[in-house]
Amino acid sequence: MSALSALPFLKPVHLRSPRSSPGGQRRHTLPASEFRCLSPEDAVSVFEIEREAFISVSGDCPLHLDEIRHFLNLCPELSLGWFEEGRLVAFIIGSLWDQERLSQAALTLHKPQGSAVHIHVLAVHRTVRQQGKGSILMWRYLQHLRCLPSARRALLMCQPFLVPFYQKCGFQALGPCQVTVGGLAFVEMQHAVRGHAFMRRNSGC
Repeated sequence: MSALSALPFLKPVHLRSPRSSPGGQRRHTLPASEFRCLSPEDAVSVFEIEREAFISVSGDCPLHLDEIRHFLNLCPELSLGWFEEGRLVAFIIGSLWDQERLSQAALTLHKPQGSAVHIHVLAVHRTVRQQGKGSILMWRYLQHLRCLPSARRALLMCQPFLVPFYQKCGFQALGPCQVTVGGLAFVEMQHAVRGHAFMRRNSGC
């Protein structure tokens, strides 16, 4: 088990000792690494990372700024941000869905009575890509979902070239997604969220 995965979930993760002032007194510093749910105040930082990550690849973003604010107001508990020294470096945003498969309506709706978590977007800041942060963040997010009584499974749609990445994260392909965006075709993928009672007893949920 890595040092990171052994640390308490959603609590500040201190990866280095606090700095000291010349007089030897400890002065306050931001945690080197922290995972927490996002708030509407994080929306602009989220959109800046998302825009840079997706515009060059697909020409559009999964969520526009008003949609990010919409979901972070309705269901902030279904989001997760990774902050380093107070700066957002990676994030996931989700909402609840109440059908077996995703449809076009799932792009903009949050269904509070749903048991499927629709993962709208995962993005990593360009300066920290190729460091495994996406897979670590997804692992933390799935642990978080196991603490939510309503969550039974996670759904997402991705372009075919991303299928191997999500398979390594434990997702299984369900086949072509009926949702299309700007002519792009997607594969729909699913991850079961299991062991709710066990996780609540053993993870402080």
